[in-house]
Amino acid sequence: MTDSKYFTTTKKGEIFELKAELNSDKKEKKKEAVKKVIASMTVGKDVSALFPDVVNCMQTDNLELKKLVYLYLMNYAKSQPDMAIMAVNTFVKDCEDPNPLIRALAVRTMGCIRVDKITEYLCEPLRKCLKDEDPYVRKTAAVCVAKLHDINAQLVEDQGFLDTLKDLISDSNPMVVANAVAALSEIAESHPSSNLLDLNPQSINKLLTALNECTEWGQIFILDCLANYMPKDDREAQSICERVTPRLSHANSAVVLSAVKVLMKFMEMLSKDLDYYGTLLKKLAPPLVTLLSAEPELQYVALRNINLIVQKRPEILKHEMKVFFVKYNDPIYVKLEKLDIMIRLASQANIAQVLAELKEYATEVDVDFVRKAVRAIGRCAIKVEQSAERCVSTLLDLIQTKVNYVVQEAIVVIKDIFRKYPNKYESVIATLCENLDSLDEPEARAAMIWIVGEYAERIDNADELLESFLEGFHDESTQVQLQLLTAIVKLFLKKPTETQELVQQVLSLATQDSDNPDLRDRGYIYWRLLSTDPVAAKEVVLAEKPLISEETDLIEPTLLDELICYIGTLASVYHKPPSAFVEGSRGVVHKGLPPRTGSIESPESPDTAPAGGPAADQPAVIPTQGDLLGDLLNLDLGPPVSGPPMATSTVQMGAVDLLGGGLDTLIGGSGSFTAAPSTTAATNVGAALGSGLGDLFDLTGGVGTLSGSYVAPKTVWLPAMKAKGLEISGTFSRQVGSISMDLVLTNKALQVMSDFAIQFNRNSFGLAPAAPLQVHAPLAPNQSVEISLPLNTVGSVMKMDPLNNLQVAVKNNIDVFYFSTLYPLHILFVEDGKMERQMFLATWKDIPNENETQFQIKDCSLSADAVSSKLQGSNIFTIAKRNVEGQDMLYQSLKLTNGIWVLAELRIQPSNPSFMDLELSLKCRAPEVSQYIYQAYETILKN
Repeated sequence: MTDSKYFTTTKKGEIFELKAELNSDKKEKKKEAVKKVIASMTVGKDVSALFPDVVNCMQTDNLELKKLVYLYLMNYAKSQPDMAIMAVNTFVKDCEDPNPLIRALAVRTMGCIRVDKITEYLCEPLRKCLKDEDPYVRKTAAVCVAKLHDINAQLVEDQGFLDTLKDLISDSNPMVVANAVAALSEIAESHPSSNLLDLNPQSINKLLTALNECTEWGQIFILDCLANYMPKDDREAQSICERVTPRLSHANSAVVLSAVKVLMKFMEMLSKDLDYYGTLLKKLAPPLVTLLSAEPELQYVALRNINLIVQKRPEILKHEMKVFFVKYNDPIYVKLEKLDIMIRLASQANIAQVLAELKEYATEVDVDFVRKAVRAIGRCAIKVEQSAERCVSTLLDLIQTKVNYVVQEAIVVIKDIFRKYPNKYESVIATLCENLDSLDEPEARAAMIWIVGEYAERIDNADELLESFLEGFHDESTQVQLQLLTAIVKLFLKKPTETQELVQQVLSLATQDSDNPDLRDRGYIYWRLLSTDPVAAKEVVLAEKPLISEETDLIEPTLLDELICYIGTLASVYHKPPSAFVEGSRGVVHKGLPPRTGSIESPESPDTAPAGGPAADQPAVIPTQGDLLGDLLNLDLGPPVSGPPMATSTVQMGAVDLLGGGLDTLIGGSGSFTAAPSTTAATNVGAALGSGLGDLFDLTGGVGTLSGSYVAPKTVWLPAMKAKGLEISGTFSRQVGSISMDLVLTNKALQVMSDFAIQFNRNSFGLAPAAPLQVHAPLAPNQSVEISLPLNTVGSVMKMDPLNNLQVAVKNNIDVFYFSTLYPLHILFVEDGKMERQMFLATWKDIPNENETQFQIKDCSLSADAVSSKLQGSNIFTIAKRNVEGQDMLYQSLKLTNGIWVLAELRIQPSNPSFMDLELSLKCRAPEVSQYIYQAYETILKN
């Protein structure tokens, strides 16, 4: 009888009987009892009460019984840690047993018992097993180190087990090498900063030697480890590729995919002119094709990986189109994946074959598949220009079938073909219009409306057709309503006399009778455009549309490079990086392909052009100069120019040159005073470049003392919702004469962000970055980085409203994002802003009284001396102090980076025992700044 009998018992009161049997003197009875205990444990009964009795059975020579007891121990050690210590002695003894199977069993079980109390007792037996004479014991011990590291990393490091593991990479037995690599890779993943797998050409050579002799899973561990190695040159890369290539003919698909991953990665380093490169491409195709003859689930995984490979290197499988043709009995998930790859591989050479196949699919019974097939025909037309005509006639044949969902998909697709090839296939519009009544899906209705609006001048009854849609306007989906609104406005601009009523009707439906904000906004924009400037309306609404690109669903290049490094893992099936779906992924390392040998790009800006074409073909992310945003970015995202502000860029504010002159203009030139030369620009740049000991002792020539002005807490400037997952928060600070913008960049998207750059628009005080935005490593999902960006005030100047408004553009590998923020004016108060008393008096009298503004700061909890020292920290200097009728008066001066002086009188009057009310009078040649100076006072004193 088999062991299944142990699972059929349903007796009550069993524990007591089992206890007695476990303590029996008869070996057979004992073994039977332990089997019953394991069976009960397996079906979920709690047999932890028998722990001491089962542990007593460990002292046996019978290997089967020992295995069962160890199994029990692994399960219950966590809930009975104190009892588990009883077993330690037996482990230590078993680790010295003459039978290597028992030694290995003991060390394997030790690794599985996750109890802190026990771990330290197990170090000695583990150390012996790592140096055991039998390779089976050594390979088991290697894995045990990784398990122990997971429980207590510090202990493993202190005991020197990691060094022993590294030594095992040079072991004579290939399985020991494979397990040592697996254990070190596992540990390195949880500690990305530690350089455990310190691979060099010698150790790589040992791994490649072991590769030929170990088991299939051992081969996968070694191949995955090789994929993380960076060869020093293309010759080493080629030599590794040559030794890995034989793995492509392995029976295990996981080994094949791991080998493909290594080859795909190292091919990056090989020159395309090499003969070997062409040979390698030819060798990669057959194993991938072979994977497609496996069962459907494996086929799907292979297809998802092939999808990535085809996007990176379409030339590998360009002659293998036929294997991706769909079989009638393929599951739907395999069919859809094959269809996707067929379109990626479609070219002029094979398009006739592909179209015939797709037309066949369009008559299948599976609705989803048919829709996808019709879409695919359209994608082929857009991708292979020479085939467009054949695709259009194929689509027209399908429309003639009058199958509702086929017709609808065909119309959606033809709309895209019109956008790709304008004025080429418009002869088919009449056929499309015949099917107007059968359209019931929003996307198809919207596509048809777009076609009618776009080609209204060629359709005689365009107004009737659009009017027929207008009857049920409120029942349509938003997509259709928006499209209908635009189409009727286009029609009106093309045939104004006949469609005036129609356009008024749709505008009133969209604005007055609709509660959808998008629709209302678009309606009002059109209404105003049409009523104020019909010529502008024509230019906007009937502007030439950009041609659509062939591949809209390609994976973004940097993400594709990362996914290629994860071929054969879940990431390659999901087409997402591991950080996007591994919960609590501590230290998921972002991988990328090595740079191509001989390429001259800088490390900061990796070439992200897809394999198919040069980077120049990529759509420009930065707007062109001349438009507002282009001006904002000023286009060169390099470091800003240092140097004095140009005379032409000063702006008149009122009668006073807010952004120019120093003290001489302030006192109107009447006195004998002359302005000290402004050292702030030099100080700022000096501080930004070398804020070392020179600045510490104020050797830059500034007059002020060492100061650190008040820094506001960081706030969110650009929410992730508005920037495709990039969140920017920050604040401004001034330390020892240098201004900086302190930023936190957070990546809340699913893909890695890199290639950051920043630019400011022209602003009131010429603030500009003094250095490029340095983000040293790509920003992984859910990761943040803090950056202090040095600023100077030698940029272009333009008066802003409000005065302290700063418009910023930040670029990364995804897009360019814009935001504006208000900077506190006290970051512009310079260190040499203390005026001499005589000059203060003369200047105060000289500035007209109408330039004096008064403000109140209520409930300040500081004394006069505290106010004075707090303001001095932000470069507002007290020149004199006096007491008038019990009130303290402070006379203060400050100077802005552009040389404007501001004089202040601060009256401090107690409002109650603990709070003061402050009256602030400000005098300045440019009264526009007074309001912002007051805000700075209030911010500094109340924080």
